Amino acid sequence: MRVRIKDVLLAVEERGSGLPLLFIHGYPLSSAIWAPQIEALADTARVIALDLRGHGNSEASPGPYSMDLLAEDCRDVLDALGIFEPAVVCGLSMGGYVSFAFYRNYPERVAGLILAATRAVSDTPNGKANRDKASDLALQGGTSAIVESMLPKMFGPRTYLERPDLVHKLREIMQSVSLDGILGDLMGMKSRPDSTPTLEQINKPTLILHGSDDQLIPKEDAIAMQSAILGSALRLLPDSGHLLNLEQPTLFNRAIREYFEELDK
Repeated sequence: MRVRIKDVLLAVEERGSGLPLLFIHGYPLSSAIWAPQIEALADTARVIALDLRGHGNSEASPGPYSMDLLAEDCRDVLDALGIFEPAVVCGLSMGGYVSFAFYRNYPERVAGLILAATRAVSDTPNGKANRDKASDLALQGGTSAIVESMLPKMFGPRTYLERPDLVHKLREIMQSVSLDGILGDLMGMKSRPDSTPTLEQINKPTLILHGSDDQLIPKEDAIAMQSAILGSALRLLPDSGHLLNLEQPTLFNRAIREYFEELDK
């Protein structure tokens, strides 16, 4: 289905019942990455997965897409679905940056956090320069240029070599992102604030999930977050890279189920 929020229509998938579990995808992706979670976890929670503006089946708007803007979109989607109770927010990569913004801006709407393949620190000067290079590449070659430049880094090396069907599926997902979406993301991520000060303020149950072979965000960033968030837990999933939920869906889903079991105690 699609819901109207402010200036755009956003596509949303919803399954199950119980405590809401909001999935926020990363860049340059869509809610399609959560397919192994949407069905499998519908017996555990009320699962909601949206396409952020400019991604998948959602409408685009001119950028930049600040993390605050995307967090506001997530809140508005929950409102449109009549979900006003606190939700568990699960963000992957850029979705993690959005999750930090959501927690800062709407702490009363958060029952817990699941941070996957993400980091708290802002872009370094070199990182910001790389965002500009990627923007130039997108303007010159469109979405396809971004897809081909990033695709080998999205999975662990073993996955990329041994699972061509999964690589093909990811290429299709990435191709669904509009040029406005790519540019909006890049500008938003480049200017995002450092969320490190937020970590010590988090007082909700937090699970950190990271792939042991992540080529984009080193596991040391996940370890640093776990050290800074009081009472948080860290799971490093073997044989998985940046998209650990697709590479190791059984382990990923099991970790979330166990997290929800702890919430119920």
